[in-house]
Amino acid sequence: MNCFGSRCISFQLYTGLSFIDAWNLTKDNIGVGIDGNKWIFTARQKTKIASHKPLLPVAEDIIKKYEKHLMCTISGKLLPVLSNQKMNAYLKEIADLCKITKELTFHIASHTFATTVTLSYGVPIESVSKMLGHKSIKTTQHYAKILDKKVSEGMLTLKKKLV
Repeated sequence: MNCFGSRCISFQLYTGLSFIDAWNLTKDNIGVGIDGNKWIFTARQKTKIASHKPLLPVAEDIIKKYEKHLMCTISGKLLPVLSNQKMNAYLKEIADLCKITKELTFHIASHTFATTVTLSYGVPIESVSKMLGHKSIKTTQHYAKILDKKVSEGMLTLKKKLV
């Protein structure tokens, strides 16, 4: 896998952007948010719903790394994003090397952003829903159910150890 493939996936993990929204990202999508920090301002291509989110330091570092990349200067985009097919091929390669049997796709990074990066650190579900550009909070509640299942599994394991 080339270095960019892993950085692009990391970028998506820390932004929750879908593949197409990361593909379309330009400097015009970065601005100063209500808190005075850099934010991503975009509308989800799939839903046309506004998606505004603070730019986490890891994602900001990735943008800086590619600001002079030839592909970015020519296209005007923030990242030299490869095709979704190529990104998923890189994820398959990672899974194979790590002996992960679950099928990994670029889309899974959105789930990781929602569950591991935001909800599990106490970001309110309403905020996560807004950042992901979901039409309905019901869509986001799916991620909360995943967390509840993990909590239950963890507590069952703990109970077994305590007996």
